[in-house]
Amino acid sequence: MDIKEFSFVQLLEKSELDFLSLNSSKVSLGKGAVLFYQDDICSDILLLSSGEVSLCVYSDDKIEPIELYSIEAGEQCIINTASAISQTKVIATAIALSDITGYLVSYSIIKKLMKKNEKYQDFIFGLFSIKFNSLTTLIEDIKYKKLDARILAYLLAKNTNTITTTHEQIAQHLNTSRVVISRVLKELENKNKLKLYRGKIKLL
Repeated sequence: MDIKEFSFVQLLEKSELDFLSLNSSKVSLGKGAVLFYQDDICSDILLLSSGEVSLCVYSDDKIEPIELYSIEAGEQCIINTASAISQTKVIATAIALSDITGYLVSYSIIKKLMKKNEKYQDFIFGLFSIKFNSLTTLIEDIKYKKLDARILAYLLAKNTNTITTTHEQIAQHLNTSRVVISRVLKELENKNKLKLYRGKIKLL
């Protein structure tokens, strides 16, 4: 998608949009690319045009990452945005879950736009509210929901009966181990809730 197709563009004056377009650069990265590491300080903000990016927190042993959230086409990351604007360290690592394209915009450009346009400033702050709500839901899910219910909710959210995914990917999304996910998926299969295939899961 073109930079003019992002939802916030309707908040900008033509001169502000021209300013943004002139001061952004296209970027293209392959699946598995790391956009930034935990504790980095971001100098640019990514406007994601296509693909999906996951934000994960790693423990000191670097083994069990916890996914905070993911962003898709038309979105930008609050962790990336907050780090760039305040020039503070990011709290998570950003990894491309697929091939991605987008636009990189310097934090200084974003700050100038925020000063020029109060509606755009409100939009930026609104991003934080949306993602903080999703983080709250994540914490509640981890604490209170049974894993089988969390797995089914995750699969149903894909809005298709056949989901292309692996047990490892589900484990990462739900912040648990692949072995546990495989066991619970088998239990759900035995209960005729779903059918397991290699690299795919079909909801019944």
